[in-house]
Amino acid sequence: MTSSPTVRDPDYADRVRRSFAAQAFMTTLGARLERVAPGEVVIALPFRADLTQQHGFLHAGVTAALADSACGYAALTLMEPGAAVLSVEFKINMLAPARGERFEASARVVKSGRTLMVCAAEVRAPGGEAGVLVAVMQGTMMAVRDRGPLRD
Repeated sequence: MTSSPTVRDPDYADRVRRSFAAQAFMTTLGARLERVAPGEVVIALPFRADLTQQHGFLHAGVTAALADSACGYAALTLMEPGAAVLSVEFKINMLAPARGERFEASARVVKSGRTLMVCAAEVRAPGGEAGVLVAVMQGTMMAVRDRGPLRD
């Protein structure tokens, strides 16, 4: 049995949404933040042919970016006010060709510390009962303090 995550910032959801909106790369990809909850985030991406590799599957770099951002924002939901998040490391396993009309990266915090948080993410192509599991990631995210406001 796991305990409920400790929320250190009552305005975490707004902070995550503002940060996501300021992230130019996710905007470039066309990704959308779909769910924000304590220790959990879901990011969705509609299929685009210009994001594929030579066989027509979503490029592994795009898949990794979705999972990494989902892990980072899941971690940010549990960080103190004013903290920013940076990826320290991640390991990703590609499990199936990324094909579909849409992709969802869902992440959750596995272990929350004051500075480091370990997160897990799944990237799925929805469809059928549970969709196709495309990739899994484990990542370590770091809280960075005193970074100032988000850039506009």
